[in-house]
Amino acid sequence: MTAHNLRKMLTAVDRWYRRHARVLPWRVGPEARDQGVKPDPYLVWLSEVMLQQTTIPHAAPYFEAFRKRWPNVKKLAAASWEDVSAAWAGLGYYSRARNLYACAQVLAQRRGFPQDTKGLRELPGVGPYTAAAIASIAFDERIAPVDGNIERVVSRLWAIGSDGTEKGWRAAKVEIGERAQALADALPADRRAGDLAQALMDLGATLCTLRKPNCPICPLNPMCAARAEGEPEHYPAKAEKKAVPTRLGSAYVLVRGEEVLLVRRPPSGLLGGMMMPPGSVWSEEKLFDPLEGAPGKFAWEHVGEVRHVFTHFALKLDVWRAQAPARAKAAGEWMKAKDALAALPTVGRKVVALAVGGGNRRDSAS
Repeated sequence: MTAHNLRKMLTAVDRWYRRHARVLPWRVGPEARDQGVKPDPYLVWLSEVMLQQTTIPHAAPYFEAFRKRWPNVKKLAAASWEDVSAAWAGLGYYSRARNLYACAQVLAQRRGFPQDTKGLRELPGVGPYTAAAIASIAFDERIAPVDGNIERVVSRLWAIGSDGTEKGWRAAKVEIGERAQALADALPADRRAGDLAQALMDLGATLCTLRKPNCPICPLNPMCAARAEGEPEHYPAKAEKKAVPTRLGSAYVLVRGEEVLLVRRPPSGLLGGMMMPPGSVWSEEKLFDPLEGAPGKFAWEHVGEVRHVFTHFALKLDVWRAQAPARAKAAGEWMKAKDALAALPTVGRKVVALAVGGGNRRDSAS
């Protein structure tokens, strides 16, 4: 594609973004940018970490709560891990919370954020996309962050498909990244790279959607190869997802009055560092003894099953409940059930909700 056509794309995208930019709690819009307001890299970083594998409507309340409680990186670094992990509960993908906290510790020792992709990549938990997004949005580096929305827009603009295999999709992603970078490189000197990145994100989120894209009102429709073909929904042609395995296990809810017993999971691995009801190992084989590992010799009652879907596997947990005497002791931490329901990760909340609510049922929500 010629430099002239790239400039036409950039002009069309910029005009559209100035009229239709989404109002988001972490964003500095184009008019405010024109007036000299600069994005806060802390808020850009926080939003990007929260939005990994999470929708904006789900992440926004968490973002607001974090910003209110820890308005800058030094305050976040000074917080306890217990408070941060509890505030993160319900957002899922808990390795993000561990990385966020570790990164805050490093940043607190610096004089601010690194201002380019290379420096940002050296921070704990900051991968290529997150580094590019922060560098582009917060510091206007001419680097192309390619999230799912930008990936879709660019693949359709140039009709970049694949044969549906992993190898074919990897090759397509390379080309998509190169085309997106070509757009960033072609920006005129007076245009902001952060506006371009966010404009393409907005186009993908609001017009160039996965299904039923609104091509007639898209500012790029005269230049879109996929639209010219007549079947934009064929792009991007990702590799088919593999079926996820199912793991089985038991969860044990020990109740003492209004309290339930919780334990903290090991710092690394899935749900690392999070509070959870005690439980068995999770295995693809059914447990020989479902009560092996249950805390104490109590009268355990099976109350039902909960299901939860993680990125790489589905989980089915048999939930067991027992009543403990008022002064009973067990390894772990007692917490009021209502507080546990607010502080636990989603799968833990499902377990406790089933146990304290009683009754035999299945919870199949993910």
